[in-house]
Amino acid sequence: MSPAPSSLGARELLENMLGHLGFAFTLEDEKRGDDAVLHVRMQNPARLIGRDGETIDDLQFLLNRMLARGDEPAARVIVDVENYRREQEAELLSEIREMVERVRAAGETIELSPMNAYERRIIHQAFRDDPQVETVSPEGPARLKRIRVRPRRPAQA
Repeated sequence: MSPAPSSLGARELLENMLGHLGFAFTLEDEKRGDDAVLHVRMQNPARLIGRDGETIDDLQFLLNRMLARGDEPAARVIVDVENYRREQEAELLSEIREMVERVRAAGETIELSPMNAYERRIIHQAFRDDPQVETVSPEGPARLKRIRVRPRRPAQA
């Protein structure tokens, strides 16, 4: 009998998931800030990435949910396939930086297109220490949410 999902580490759990789905792959580990990154190397990455990254997003979401079911809090795990995430992150930040410059110049709030939690986290981290702008996500359980970028308000004394 195999161990319960919560007793497995992220790497072993992802290996089991991909193995059961019939993928031939290798995994590499990386530590990026507070996150663990599992890089999947394979011949046909498009099958695992899916249209617009939907499959890899779902796989990452499921992996993190399974890891969070254990008794101890689990570190967030990022699943990247043939550097797809790294390329998407660079592209996303490039697009958002242009919009942020408009906020800085005009002083008006803008609302970004709906994003999943992973994308929102990238945006929030990128502008966390920006002295001129702040990013705000709405509360609620929706999986896709729109971040508002607005001029940073002065700190209350």
